[in-house]
Amino acid sequence: MWVAGIALIVFSAVGIAAFMDWMPGSAAKQGAAPLAAKLENPRAADRPRTAARTPVAAICAECGVVQSVHEMKVKGDASGVGVVGGAVVGGVLGNQVGRGDGKKIATVIGAVGGAVAGNEIEKQVKSTKSYEITVRFEDGSSRVITEPEATAWRAGDKVKVVNGVLHANS
Repeated sequence: MWVAGIALIVFSAVGIAAFMDWMPGSAAKQGAAPLAAKLENPRAADRPRTAARTPVAAICAECGVVQSVHEMKVKGDASGVGVVGGAVVGGVLGNQVGRGDGKKIATVIGAVGGAVAGNEIEKQVKSTKSYEITVRFEDGSSRVITEPEATAWRAGDKVKVVNGVLHANS
Protein backbone atom coordinates (compact mmCIF):
# COMPACT_ATOMS: atom_id res chain seq x y z
CA MET A 1 0.00 0.00 0.00
CA TRP A 2 2.73 2.41 0.98
CA VAL A 3 4.68 1.75 -2.18
CA ALA A 4 1.64 2.33 -4.38
CA GLY A 5 0.82 5.59 -2.61
CA ILE A 6 4.36 6.94 -2.92
CA ALA A 7 4.51 5.88 -6.58
CA LEU A 8 1.27 7.75 -7.29
CA ILE A 9 2.57 10.93 -5.63
CA VAL A 10 5.89 10.80 -7.53
CA PHE A 11 4.15 10.09 -10.83
CA SER A 12 1.79 13.05 -10.28
CA ALA A 13 4.64 15.38 -9.33
CA VAL A 14 6.61 14.44 -12.49
CA GLY A 15 3.53 14.97 -14.66
CA ILE A 16 2.88 18.40 -13.16
CA ALA A 17 6.53 19.42 -13.55
CA ALA A 18 6.54 18.35 -17.21
CA PHE A 19 3.28 20.14 -17.92
CA MET A 20 4.46 23.36 -16.26
CA ASP A 21 7.80 23.20 -18.13
CA TRP A 22 9.85 22.88 -14.95
CA MET A 23 11.86 19.85 -16.15
CA PRO A 24 14.76 20.08 -18.59
CA GLY A 25 13.96 18.36 -21.90
CA SER A 26 10.19 18.43 -21.38
CA ALA A 27 7.84 18.34 -24.36
CA ALA A 28 7.00 22.01 -23.99
CA LYS A 29 10.62 23.04 -24.70
CA GLN A 30 11.15 20.63 -27.58
CA GLY A 31 8.20 21.24 -29.87
CA ALA A 32 5.87 23.88 -28.53
CA ALA A 33 6.41 27.31 -27.09
CA PRO A 34 5.87 27.68 -23.35
CA LEU A 35 2.39 28.71 -22.24
CA ALA A 36 3.60 32.09 -20.95
CA ALA A 37 5.14 32.94 -24.34
CA LYS A 38 1.88 32.07 -26.08
CA LEU A 39 -0.03 34.37 -23.81
CA GLU A 40 2.41 37.25 -24.28
CA ASN A 41 2.75 37.01 -28.08
CA PRO A 42 -0.23 35.27 -29.59
CA ARG A 43 0.13 34.64 -33.29
CA ALA A 44 -2.46 35.97 -35.69
CA ALA A 45 -3.66 32.44 -36.43
CA ASP A 46 -4.27 31.82 -32.71
CA ARG A 47 -6.36 34.98 -32.28
CA PRO A 48 -10.11 34.55 -32.37
CA ARG A 49 -11.77 36.11 -35.37
CA THR A 50 -14.33 38.79 -34.58
CA ALA A 51 -17.17 40.13 -36.63
CA ALA A 52 -17.22 43.69 -37.86
CA ARG A 53 -17.33 46.08 -34.95
CA THR A 54 -20.66 47.72 -34.33
CA PRO A 55 -20.83 51.11 -32.66
CA VAL A 56 -21.91 50.97 -29.03
CA ALA A 57 -23.88 53.85 -27.58
CA ALA A 58 -22.20 55.50 -24.62
CA ILE A 59 -23.88 54.84 -21.28
CA CYS A 60 -25.21 57.95 -19.59
CA ALA A 61 -24.44 57.54 -15.89
CA GLU A 62 -27.18 59.95 -14.82
CA CYS A 63 -29.90 58.73 -17.24
CA GLY A 64 -32.57 56.25 -16.27
CA VAL A 65 -36.22 55.25 -16.15
CA VAL A 66 -38.64 55.76 -13.25
CA GLN A 67 -39.50 52.31 -11.85
CA SER A 68 -41.98 53.33 -9.14
CA VAL A 69 -43.35 56.26 -7.13
CA HIS A 70 -44.46 55.66 -3.53
CA GLU A 71 -46.14 58.10 -1.16
CA MET A 72 -44.58 57.89 2.31
CA LYS A 73 -46.09 59.25 5.52
CA VAL A 74 -43.43 60.59 7.88
CA LYS A 75 -44.41 61.01 11.53
CA GLY A 76 -43.69 64.40 13.01
CA ASP A 77 -41.55 65.11 16.05
CA ALA A 78 -43.22 65.26 19.45
CA SER A 79 -42.56 68.44 21.42
CA GLY A 80 -44.05 67.24 24.72
CA VAL A 81 -47.31 69.15 24.45
CA GLY A 82 -49.15 65.97 23.51
CA VAL A 83 -47.65 64.07 26.46
CA VAL A 84 -48.65 66.73 29.00
CA GLY A 85 -52.11 67.28 27.52
CA GLY A 86 -52.77 63.54 27.29
CA ALA A 87 -51.61 62.96 30.87
CA VAL A 88 -53.94 65.68 32.20
CA VAL A 89 -56.96 64.40 30.27
CA GLY A 90 -56.19 60.75 31.16
CA GLY A 91 -55.73 61.65 34.85
CA VAL A 92 -59.03 63.53 34.99
CA LEU A 93 -60.87 60.65 33.34
CA GLY A 94 -59.17 58.07 35.58
CA ASN A 95 -60.13 60.10 38.67
CA GLN A 96 -63.80 59.61 37.77
CA VAL A 97 -63.49 55.83 38.25
CA GLY A 98 -63.62 53.93 41.55
CA ARG A 99 -63.26 54.97 45.20
CA GLY A 100 -60.39 55.15 47.66
CA ASP A 101 -57.18 53.41 46.55
CA GLY A 102 -58.89 52.22 43.33
CA LYS A 103 -59.52 55.84 42.43
CA LYS A 104 -55.81 56.69 42.93
CA ILE A 105 -54.70 53.70 40.82
CA ALA A 106 -57.19 54.57 38.07
CA THR A 107 -55.93 58.18 38.07
CA VAL A 108 -52.28 57.05 37.65
CA ILE A 109 -53.16 54.52 34.93
CA GLY A 110 -55.29 57.15 33.15
CA ALA A 111 -52.45 59.69 33.31
CA VAL A 112 -49.86 57.22 31.91
CA GLY A 113 -52.21 55.98 29.17
CA GLY A 114 -53.19 59.53 28.30
CA ALA A 115 -49.53 60.58 28.05
CA VAL A 116 -48.74 57.74 25.60
CA ALA A 117 -51.88 58.43 23.56
CA GLY A 118 -51.24 62.19 23.55
CA ASN A 119 -47.69 61.67 22.29
CA GLU A 120 -48.88 59.50 19.37
CA ILE A 121 -51.68 61.92 18.52
CA GLU A 122 -49.21 64.81 18.39
CA LYS A 123 -46.91 62.83 16.05
CA GLN A 124 -49.85 62.02 13.75
CA VAL A 125 -51.01 65.63 13.66
CA LYS A 126 -47.49 66.84 12.76
CA SER A 127 -46.90 64.10 10.17
CA THR A 128 -45.97 65.01 6.60
CA LYS A 129 -45.96 63.22 3.24
CA SER A 130 -42.96 62.65 1.03
CA TYR A 131 -42.56 60.76 -2.23
CA GLU A 132 -39.92 58.10 -2.93
CA ILE A 133 -39.10 57.72 -6.62
CA THR A 134 -37.09 54.64 -7.62
CA VAL A 135 -34.97 55.20 -10.74
CA ARG A 136 -33.24 52.37 -12.67
CA PHE A 137 -30.15 53.74 -14.45
CA GLU A 138 -28.76 52.63 -17.81
CA ASP A 139 -25.83 50.88 -16.11
CA GLY A 140 -28.28 48.62 -14.25
CA SER A 141 -28.04 50.27 -10.84
CA SER A 142 -31.00 51.87 -9.10
CA ARG A 143 -31.44 54.72 -6.66
CA VAL A 144 -34.26 56.19 -4.60
CA ILE A 145 -34.85 59.94 -4.87
CA THR A 146 -37.04 61.54 -2.17
CA GLU A 147 -39.15 64.58 -2.97
CA PRO A 148 -41.08 66.45 -0.25
CA GLU A 149 -44.04 67.43 -2.45
CA ALA A 150 -46.41 65.65 -4.84
CA THR A 151 -44.69 64.69 -8.04
CA ALA A 152 -45.77 64.35 -11.66
CA TRP A 153 -43.32 61.49 -12.33
CA ARG A 154 -44.84 58.14 -13.26
CA ALA A 155 -43.38 54.68 -13.85
CA GLY A 156 -41.76 54.52 -17.29
CA ASP A 157 -40.77 58.21 -17.49
CA LYS A 158 -37.25 58.77 -18.84
CA VAL A 159 -35.30 60.98 -16.44
CA LYS A 160 -31.86 62.39 -15.78
CA VAL A 161 -30.65 62.90 -12.20
CA VAL A 162 -28.60 66.05 -11.70
CA ASN A 163 -27.41 66.79 -8.15
CA GLY A 164 -30.16 64.58 -6.71
CA VAL A 165 -32.93 66.33 -8.66
CA LEU A 166 -34.96 64.65 -11.41
CA HIS A 167 -35.18 66.26 -14.86
CA ALA A 168 -36.99 65.06 -17.99
CA ASN A 169 -34.78 63.18 -20.45
CA SER A 170 -36.33 62.78 -23.90
